Amino acid sequence: MSLRKPPLREVHDAEGATFTEFGGWEMPVEFDSITAEHRAVRETAGIFDVSHMGQIEVSGPDAEALTQRLTTNDVTALGVGDSQYSMLTDEDGTMLDDTVVYRLPEDDDATFVFVPNAGHDAEMFDRWVDHREAWGLDAEVTNATEDYAMFAVQGPDAPDLVADAAEESVLGLSSFEAAYVEFGPADCWTARTGYTGEDGFELMVPVEHARAVWEQFDCQSCGLGARDTLRLEQGFLLSGQDFDPEENPRNPYEAGTSFTVKLDTEFVGRDALERVAEEGREEAFVGVQLVDRGVPRHGYEITDPDGDSLGEVTSGTMSPTLDVPIALGYVPVEYADPGTKVRVVIRGQSKKAKIASTPFESEDQ
Repeated sequence: MSLRKPPLREVHDAEGATFTEFGGWEMPVEFDSITAEHRAVRETAGIFDVSHMGQIEVSGPDAEALTQRLTTNDVTALGVGDSQYSMLTDEDGTMLDDTVVYRLPEDDDATFVFVPNAGHDAEMFDRWVDHREAWGLDAEVTNATEDYAMFAVQGPDAPDLVADAAEESVLGLSSFEAAYVEFGPADCWTARTGYTGEDGFELMVPVEHARAVWEQFDCQSCGLGARDTLRLEQGFLLSGQDFDPEENPRNPYEAGTSFTVKLDTEFVGRDALERVAEEGREEAFVGVQLVDRGVPRHGYEITDPDGDSLGEVTSGTMSPTLDVPIALGYVPVEYADPGTKVRVVIRGQSKKAKIASTPFESEDQ
């Protein structure tokens, strides 16, 4: 099967981007270098093409009821323009994906749009449709992923950069608030959200205006490589890597996202998660910082100082901001306190490491 391509694939190629396969898409992994792009976002601003993220629209009389019962958070708490981070779980409480759900204005064709991760849009469209039919609900579900490009402008200078490009004020939007904003010829759903730990906005852009909007932002173009190092420094989950329903099944309590679970609502997986809340989790998602030299990578073993296995690294890199090796992974809860001494096995060698709080911080902070 051929890879899906973002609307600006040829534009990125002309900019000198290199590409990688991710979630069934051919996406730019870097334009200049991962380190340069990472630092631009931490120090000034950068723009990412994240058109591989899905957009599923839900409308109709039972749109709220359907979305409420398929996400762990409480969508009834959302006012127009509000959004929330949420988990999508199965009957066992295992995370299938994570998402952001937005409530759209009343005059929009849809009530909600939610954003599954790369390659999950068809799966989540089918999930919403199948449950709608099983529950006899009146809701229309549309996979609008191919109708939009999606850009993220992130960094300390990003708010002013987006404000300068917008036809109306965006600076009044708080974190996780969104509104339709005009950028040149395009009316874009514009949210103060992101995946980097920096301030900024994410724009859903009608695909026919993708190039016109992209070219309004005079800042560093960034690929998925920098996006990964930025989110890893923050300790943010990556669907399919830090959790996977088949290869690494996890629930929100283990993954440190229990704040998204509203047990006073009814949703698929609620009863299983209530049991976890009552009995307690056995493992916890943690940051790991190496003390010895080496770079931790996905799949490397985490052990105690005696060499007994505790778990595996799910994500790891050399932090461009801190210039130290960092990782994420799951360990038994008794080893999850920051400062706990552990080891990471790198190419057969046991390297000294310690559990660290996330976001990762330098030693002098």
